[in-house]
Amino acid sequence: MRRRGVMKGAALMGAGLMGAGLVAPRIGRAQGVSQLRSQRLSVLKFVPYVDLAILDPVANTNAVTRTHAFMVFDTLFGVDDAFRTQPQMAAGYTRDPGFRDWTITLRDGLRFHDDTPVLGRDVVASLVRWGKRDVFGMSLMAVVDEISAPTDTTIRFRLKAPFQLLPDALGKLAPNMPAIMPQRLAATDAAKSVTEMIGSGPFRFLAGERVAGARVVYEKFAGYVPRGDGAVGLSSGPKIVHVDRVEWLTMPEAATAAAALQSGEVDWLETPAPDLLDVLRRDGRLVVKTHDATGQMAILRFNSLIPPFDNQALRRAVLRAVDQTEFMSAYATDPALWRVGVGAFTGGTPMASQAGMDGLFGRTDLARAKAEVAASGYAGQRVVILGPSDHPVNSVMANVAADLFKRIGLNVDLQAMDAGTMFQRRNNKGALDKGGWNAFPAAINGLGQLNPAESYLSRGNGLDAWYGWPTSARVEQLHAAYLQASDLAERKAICDALQGVVLEEAPFLPLGQVVSPTAYRREITGVQDGFPRFWGVRKG
Repeated sequence: MRRRGVMKGAALMGAGLMGAGLVAPRIGRAQGVSQLRSQRLSVLKFVPYVDLAILDPVANTNAVTRTHAFMVFDTLFGVDDAFRTQPQMAAGYTRDPGFRDWTITLRDGLRFHDDTPVLGRDVVASLVRWGKRDVFGMSLMAVVDEISAPTDTTIRFRLKAPFQLLPDALGKLAPNMPAIMPQRLAATDAAKSVTEMIGSGPFRFLAGERVAGARVVYEKFAGYVPRGDGAVGLSSGPKIVHVDRVEWLTMPEAATAAAALQSGEVDWLETPAPDLLDVLRRDGRLVVKTHDATGQMAILRFNSLIPPFDNQALRRAVLRAVDQTEFMSAYATDPALWRVGVGAFTGGTPMASQAGMDGLFGRTDLARAKAEVAASGYAGQRVVILGPSDHPVNSVMANVAADLFKRIGLNVDLQAMDAGTMFQRRNNKGALDKGGWNAFPAAINGLGQLNPAESYLSRGNGLDAWYGWPTSARVEQLHAAYLQASDLAERKAICDALQGVVLEEAPFLPLGQVVSPTAYRREITGVQDGFPRFWGVRKG
């Protein structure tokens, strides 16, 4: 709530300074820029919504890591604009009628950035590693009898049980994309990050030009051979690159980033602060547009392993106190930028549901909430909330949650940190005096919460679950049923039942859905709907 006033001041300051001829901080004047100019290279400068702290898409679920990963890596299957799975690195596949025996053939021309060919054994190793971390991957690997590479260009799955959704698993968008990497890197422990960014995607990662917390650089991979067929989709079809370099520049201060966009120091701002949107819209040199209707699911995740949120009754009492409008309006006053009445799955998509939501997420009844907290057995334990101060959504969610928790009688310790530190610290399963935590905010990419197969929030598989590690036999039974469902109606009914259980057991608080516009210079064309992708984009 306080953030809105701060950002309004920043917006006024930014507007006034730009009117007075503000020159944004000189970005990208590092050694080598004169050389780039002499070569007349096309350089696209992009400001991600948060710093790229973790590079490995298997080791991290953050959306900025996913966006980075789709530049560097490719997947066997892609997803088109209608969320249908299509072959991508795969030329095609065959299967038996019982969905137990699948053979995938690689298309010609696939090469890694170290100039080695993509072979079947690379794919097998990559998928085995991915299947140890990703929720959809774990479900697939649970029924795998064997994955092998009979030849350099074929991969065979022999399954112990039918698995109709195998292509969907191997082409999923978020959060852990099934990135294909060389076998030597895929041999890395799935709990540790790979040491090199070597993929077969349309861009090469330039490790020598990375400045942690400030800059990441990619260049067009000359050895990339796009698909020859299909329409360009979210991750499917021909990925044709029209720029020579893409530079990601981390700019935590929203007004500074907006000023840099207006001055032309940067080309594309992924998520402008809501209170700066009017300033940017009035600038005829810019396009401000919502490209991703699925947006982000704003949540607060509980740590179910340690007190006090190992207590389901307390988690449920807090969930019943949530007013989603309070959280969303603190982020942005314009209701066009958010959606409330959101449960376990992405609002506005086929599996979104109102099941179990009667009486929830409206105006908070403080007296009832305090009584329910007391009745849960809460004894005043300290509640550590991780607060990423540089994250445009999560910083607001953390502050509003801390205020709500205090009002309903919890002993709150809101600990400020940068988002990268939070992404690292949430791995800690220890007690508070060992660096542990009780709750953290997350802006979950809507593309990763479309259904139970992909959602890591709606799982109850204990220590194998996403940060927070809830255990729920009922959730796991419904998850398994969804994977075996034969049609859309059956899957929808399972989603309704699953959401009811999730809202009862409360492993997380649904806070609403943020739908953020992006902003870019008018000379930037080819920006596609969905999350940021840099193939198809032209500059000038």
